[in-house]
Amino acid sequence: MPERPLAPPARQREGLHVAWEALIVLLVCANLGLILFDGLFAIAPINQLLATWLPAWHTAYDQHIHANFQLIDLGFVAIFVLDVLLGWTIALFERRYARWWYYPFAHWYDVLGCIPLSGFRWLRVLRVGVLLVRLQRLGLIDMRGWALYGLLRRYYLLLLEELSDRVMVRLFSRLQQEIGASDDLSRRLLQEVVKPRKERLLDDLSRRLQGMLENGYRDNRGAIEGYVGSLIHQALRDNREVRNLRRVPLGGRLADTLDDALADIAARLIQGAVDGLHGPQFQRLARNLAEEFFDAWVYQDENTDLALEELLVDVIEVLKQQVLDRRWSGFVGPVEPPTPPE
Repeated sequence: MPERPLAPPARQREGLHVAWEALIVLLVCANLGLILFDGLFAIAPINQLLATWLPAWHTAYDQHIHANFQLIDLGFVAIFVLDVLLGWTIALFERRYARWWYYPFAHWYDVLGCIPLSGFRWLRVLRVGVLLVRLQRLGLIDMRGWALYGLLRRYYLLLLEELSDRVMVRLFSRLQQEIGASDDLSRRLLQEVVKPRKERLLDDLSRRLQGMLENGYRDNRGAIEGYVGSLIHQALRDNREVRNLRRVPLGGRLADTLDDALADIAARLIQGAVDGLHGPQFQRLARNLAEEFFDAWVYQDENTDLALEELLVDVIEVLKQQVLDRRWSGFVGPVEPPTPPE
């Protein structure tokens, strides 16, 4: 996705920042290079080798730079401290952060890099990244096409996923512990979550019941009428009075007529019942059935509480296993899932 172009004033201001960052980066490179070289100069074999090959240069460096290295480094530190204070002041005028004291935390690498200790000095290298970001904003470079950028971004995303997975697993484990330690969780879920939504749930249940009956009859009308007709035919065939009726003259035709009439009446009754699904009488019936189902569903006893807690714990355990099953494990090779936190 291309960068949004900057407005002319913002672009000019960003250009000044880039120029200053470039200057600081050059000073950082000079300072770190001097630190590295002076460290090598202090090693006896290298010192003797330089004294043998470049005696005049060795003497001048030893007297003017190596002997005053701490003062020279403090000069660089003073410039870096000035850079931090100047950047802080500019950030205040530009209202870059919500609080005035956010700057040293956002630029912690600059603040720590001002400490004249070997471990902190190398944090100044991070200024190169700041310079690259500003050049990216100006459109002078496009880091997204760099192989190094793609590699670092991939591992950065993997690191974020790993950290987020561990946080989620710990939260899930804590939630499981809370469920196990709570004595009234199921009661609270029903009283505070389910029952306040009773009317909405009842409306949904009655609507679903109505839709199920309508769709079921429409899609299986022939099978239903055939099944009902076969039941009536079987009942009449097994009935003693009907069998006796068939023995008299014209009794068989009368019995068949009765069979067809009852089947037609049953089909009309079913059709009428389905047509009356939208009527107020059926609406009341569906509402009562849904309410009976709802009351049976929210009925609580000791077994209900235990079953609900076990269900929640098992669901959370499945979520934990899904989180631990890293999608990126194939990229870095098989990795054993971490032991869930206690």
